[in-house]
Order: sequence, then structure tokens, then C-alpha cells
Amino acid sequence: MSLKNRSRITVFFLSLLVWFALTDITNLQEVILGIIIAIFVALIAGHFLITTEKRKHIFKRIGYALLYIIKFLWEIIKANVHVAYLVVHPKVPINPGIVKIKTKLTKESAMTILANSITLTPGTLTVDINLEKQELYIHCIDVHSKKIEDNTKDIGNRFEKILMEVFE
Repeated sequence: MSLKNRSRITVFFLSLLVWFALTDITNLQEVILGIIIAIFVALIAGHFLITTEKRKHIFKRIGYALLYIIKFLWEIIKANVHVAYLVVHPKVPINPGIVKIKTKLTKESAMTILANSITLTPGTLTVDINLEKQELYIHCIDVHSKKIEDNTKDIGNRFEKILMEVFE
């Protein structure tokens, strides 16, 4: 089976799983509509998910994906507490700015997930991605350092190691 078809089948089942999670699967019309929409999504965007042959076993990658979700939720909780502290602090000790981080991720999908994870974490917003140089420019509500290495360690490394196991 070709890589493109495997990717589309995977997208079909993932889309169908999301559809079933969001709708009433006891209703036959909802199930049929979900299958039709999942087929449509798989045909249109199915070839974007799997782009290369992976060396690692699929179950190991799924395990790392679940670990990523847990890590992502934990980072959101920590960031919410930090932003809440900044909001209620009487002297508002913020130091906003745009920082650059370097990443070891090479796949567009992995860098997109990293950028979106950073954006969804309160207090940070991904402004730009340079795919060729593997750099992300991030606006932070509270910049701790001006050094690229420190910012990479502080911001990017939170998610990068797990994303490498999932995507690279």
C-alpha cells in the first residue's frame, strides 16, 4: 500500500473518531454523515499526515503522542498560574518582547504542532516560523533572557523532545 493511501486511511479513522466523540453515535444519520465527512476529509487532506516512512513502531509513537498531550496540558496549567500571578501582582512585573528559538525539528507538521503548542500556552504567541533555518519567533509576556539558547531551553524544549519521537 502506498504511503499516500496509508496516510488517508489514518486520517479517515482519526476524523471518524473525532466525529464520534463530538456527536451522538446512537443516531444512524449521525454515523452515516460522520463517515461521509471523514471520507471527504481523508480525500482532501489525507496525504498531509504521514509524509515519510517511520522507523519507529506505531504504538511507540502513539504512546509518545499521549505523553505529549499530558505534557501539553501540564504546561498550560503552569502557564495559567504564571499569567494569573502577573495579573494580580501589584507592581505588574512583566517584561514583554519577541524572542527567537532554534528547534531541531525538521518536518513542517512537527514545527506547526510546536508553534501551535507555544501559541496555545498562555503568555506566549508564535509570531513567525522560518522553516529553512528551523527558527521560531515568539512573543512572550515575560521575557527572562535575550539569549537564543536560554529561550530555546525555556520555551521550545518543553515540547520538542516528545514531538521528535512522534514526528521525526
